[in-house]
Amino acid sequence: MVSTNGLFTDGPKDFTPRVSSIPLSDVDTTRPGEGSIGDLVSNATSQMSSLFRAELELAKTELAGEAKKGAIGGGLFGVAGVIALYSSFFFFFFVAALLSVWLEPWAAFLIVFLVMVLLAAVLALFGWRKVKKIGAPKQTIESVTELKKLVPGQATKKLEGRDRGLYS
Repeated sequence: MVSTNGLFTDGPKDFTPRVSSIPLSDVDTTRPGEGSIGDLVSNATSQMSSLFRAELELAKTELAGEAKKGAIGGGLFGVAGVIALYSSFFFFFFVAALLSVWLEPWAAFLIVFLVMVLLAAVLALFGWRKVKKIGAPKQTIESVTELKKLVPGQATKKLEGRDRGLYS
């Protein structure tokens, strides 16, 4: 329900961001020929400031709504991932039950288990190789080294500190 002063006063209890109005004053506050250039500049400056603040409020309101949508979407993706992860158990159980048509049940479950362990080992090996290839950030180290050279006396302090065992 909208009250007489234009404010949002009644409605659903969930969060729905709104900007009810743009707080601008009248553009023509002086009579023609009575205002000085200083008054005109002052009015224009204050109205630009008000307009800028109103635009910021509008942007914050829109971003709040979009952030809420993003959070809900991310949560739903997370729930979907958890459900998919837990349902993979039933897929492997199905494969074992299918193999048990031709084999003994214990052999079918053992085969599925060994395939899963082998797959996990192969993925772990590839992951380990990728992690081993991670290198130091060479450009950042060079940049920081150059910055240290700009600070007078920094290189000598570091060397003196090493002599005393303060730096490693």
